[in-house]
Amino acid sequence: MAAPQPPVIEGFVPSPHMEREQFTSKFMRKVRENPFVPLGCLATAGVLTYGLIAFKQGKTRQSQILMRARILSQGFTVAAIMVGVVMAAMKTNPK
Repeated sequence: MAAPQPPVIEGFVPSPHMEREQFTSKFMRKVRENPFVPLGCLATAGVLTYGLIAFKQGKTRQSQILMRARILSQGFTVAAIMVGVVMAAMKTNPK
């Protein structure tokens, strides 16, 4: 039995990345396309971890400051995602 073919969509040209792509190569391609998203994710995870450790040690003031920093790093990550989406849309839709 042959593999089913994807539907034909008018005006859509498949990119070379549409073929079977391994996880690591896809991950590296995405990081090269928008490097600030993984950076923001790592920053968010790091600040969250450090804030939870400070909370467990009873350093409530430091924990509050770190939780606020976590919100800022999450905002940075969301902004990086949105910039990446806009750039991808502009790249595929030249005028």
